[in-house]
Amino acid sequence: MAKLTLSVDSRVIERAKHYARLQGTSVSSLVEKMLELAATPGGRPGEAPVVLARLRGSLKRGSPRDYHRYLERKYR
Repeated sequence: MAKLTLSVDSRVIERAKHYARLQGTSVSSLVEKMLELAATPGGRPGEAPVVLARLRGSLKRGSPRDYHRYLERKYR
């Protein structure tokens, strides 16, 4: 298995470790699964990866600005 070095905010790392413990897995396994989902094309050339296609439309009632404000409040 290949190794990969990532730079991630320390608060995100702590939350990821906590989540991984609760799930009975490792942060490495979580990252691998997320990268696999993000790198899996939707089927046709130029189509968004499956994981991103599933998210399409999830902000129908709000704007990207609303979402950014939500994230700012959530991660203070």
